[in-house]
Amino acid sequence: MGAVKTPVRFHHVSLSVGDLSAQEAWYGEAFALTHVAERLEMPEMGVRTVVLSDTAGLRVEFVERPGSSPVSPADPFAATVAQTFTHLALQVEDLDAAYARLTVECGAAPVSPPAPGVTEGMRYAYIADPEGNLLELIETSRD
Repeated sequence: MGAVKTPVRFHHVSLSVGDLSAQEAWYGEAFALTHVAERLEMPEMGVRTVVLSDTAGLRVEFVERPGSSPVSPADPFAATVAQTFTHLALQVEDLDAAYARLTVECGAAPVSPPAPGVTEGMRYAYIADPEGNLLELIETSRD
């Protein structure tokens, strides 16, 4: 008899940032993460957090703590030298349009341009947010 499995579903991802206000504004503009689901300040720890969400249910928590240091890998493969989460992957409807908008209008740094993925009908690209965090944009075929 097998062990009882624990059913789960994704809730949110947390991102340590250097400038909470700037990242909150950038992700609001870039990805419509404009609903504040939660905001917390812990002055004794010097920590400020905000959880932002969009209308589709994506939730991202941003945590600012003085003295934190950025880890900004040059690309997705360089990110794998540390055993941690390496990037945030977001599905988009039109990869080319999203990539162009984010790199031109929103100031995201281009990391790798749109390219075919391993899975048939999937394409991907990488960008970096203003603090250098890697974001993968994924487009899947519309059947």
